[in-house]
Parts: sequence; structure tokens; C-alpha cells
Amino acid sequence: MDGQVLRSSPTRPTREGQRRAARTTADVSLRTAAVVAGLGLLVMAILAGTVTAVFGSLIVAGDAAQTARNIVENELLFRSIICGFLIVAILDVVVAWALYVLLRPAGRSIALLSAWFRVVYAAVFAAALGNLFVAVRLLSDADSLKAFGAGQLDAQAMMSVNAFNDGWDLALVIFGLHLLVLGYLIFKSGYIPRVLGILVMIASFGYLIDSFGGLLSTSYNINLAQFTFIGEVLLMVWLLWKGVRLKEPPAA
Repeated sequence: MDGQVLRSSPTRPTREGQRRAARTTADVSLRTAAVVAGLGLLVMAILAGTVTAVFGSLIVAGDAAQTARNIVENELLFRSIICGFLIVAILDVVVAWALYVLLRPAGRSIALLSAWFRVVYAAVFAAALGNLFVAVRLLSDADSLKAFGAGQLDAQAMMSVNAFNDGWDLALVIFGLHLLVLGYLIFKSGYIPRVLGILVMIASFGYLIDSFGGLLSTSYNINLAQFTFIGEVLLMVWLLWKGVRLKEPPAA
């Protein structure tokens, strides 16, 4: 009798028990993660595109005086641009978390590395935004206006804007690494089309080449990312279209 009891009492959880435990402890489903990531990417694309376009209309390359005049005449708009960029950085952290949950079954440690790359990118980008606050402060602060001449203020403000652009290039190097790891995870996941992984990895090389080019030379004006970004767009579309019907992969 005792032997039967011992034999019928497993010392290890069965495979079915492991599956039930995994389903119980999973706090966020892959469908939820896919929708959050897709919506986050959609909002970021709209917001970042709008803010970047307005920012570009105020900054005149090689003309510090005109740039400073644009900032002074549109101070509220310029501050709104900074806030818009900050919201994009916060959304990047949310998307990093959602993509980690989505791709965790494909490789937990690699998915964590991909998420950290995106979080670090967002942190570096947010830190670079401080340079834009310096620029608008220089041109609007009473003490600065008294201490420096108009030409000096214009030049310093332009230097701050350029420092922001350099910080953005540095951040995009990290973002390119994130896309490279992300594309690899998508390729090996088995539940997301492999072609999306390949296209995301191609997009990563566009960011890496452009960012290093901008850091190495101020005259670099090639924009490969505008041709390679299609992988990001297709991933966003897939997450919103197919992600809502995504099934949980079998438990290991």
C-alpha cells in the first residue's frame, strides 16, 4: 500500500502541470503584447513624424541667426516639440516592454537584451533633449540676454541644437543594435513571419550606417534609413492586423 502511494505521488511536476503553471503565471498574453507594441509603434510614428517635421522647419542649417530667431518667435512651439520628443522616448520604453513579452518565448535572454537596447536608446535620446532646453533658455533667459551679445547667443544656441543632433545620432546607433537583435528574434520565433525579421535587420543597418556617418562627418547627408525602414512599418502593420489573433506557442 505504501509502495503504491509512493509510486503514485510524483516527485516532479508533469509536463501538463508545467504547461498549466506557465499559463497561470503568464501575466500578459502574446496577443496583448502584440497589440500594445503595435499601437505604441503607430502612435510613435505619427507623433515622431509630426514633431520631427516641425523641428526641421525651425532649424536652418548653417544659419545660427535665423535659427535663433525662429526659436524666439516660436518659443511655445519649440518647447512643445521637446515635450513631443519626450513622449516618444517614453513610448519607446513601453514598446520595449511589449516586444520583450511578445518575443520572450523565442529566447528570454536575447529578448531581454533587445529590450534593454531600446530602453538605453530612449534614455540617451531623452538626455540629448536637455540640449534643446539649453538652446531655448539661452535665447529667452533675462540673465543670458544681459551677459552675452546677440551673435554669441545665436552661436551658443546653434551649438546646443547641434549637440542634440549628435546625441540623437549616438542614440540611433543603439537603436540600430536593438533592431538587429529584434530582427533575429523575429526570424527564429516561428510564430511571426521570417521575412519580417529579415526586413527589420535590414532596417537596422540603415540606422547604423546613417548614425555612424553623422558622427564621423558633419557633411554626411545620405539617408539610407528612409529606404530601409519598411521593415518597421510592416512589423507594425502585422502586429495590429495579425497580432490580435496570435496564439500562444506550445510550452517548452
